Amino acid sequence: QVQPMESGGGLVQAGGSLRLSCAFSGTIFSISTMGWYRQAPGKQRELVAVITSGGSTDYAGSVKGRFTISRDNAKNTAYLQMNSLKLEDTAVYYCNVHCSLISKDYWGKGTLVTVSS
Repeated sequence: QVQPMESGGGLVQAGGSLRLSCAFSGTIFSISTMGWYRQAPGKQRELVAVITSGGSTDYAGSVKGRFTISRDNAKNTAYLQMNSLKLEDTAVYYCNVHCSLISKDYWGKGTLVTVSS
């Protein structure tokens, strides 16, 4: 079973930065939309950012201007650069690979980001 693999989570102080990575070994990476989602304790999973195969991006309003999603198709990896982190950014961050061509979604197991005061 192909599965995205997230990395880069950890503990950071408010105002700090982290970069998450999502590696995916499947051959469909370059034609897939990559998404970062997060789930805070007691809350529903929410979309943070997406990047299409063509490089178009979209962000949740709460992270716009602070987070940047990018991808490197040569490395089959997507990234989420998170700057000016806030306490409310604390969550488990999940990577999603969505390939509409084959109607498939793949989810990673998540990486925990904890922002402290």
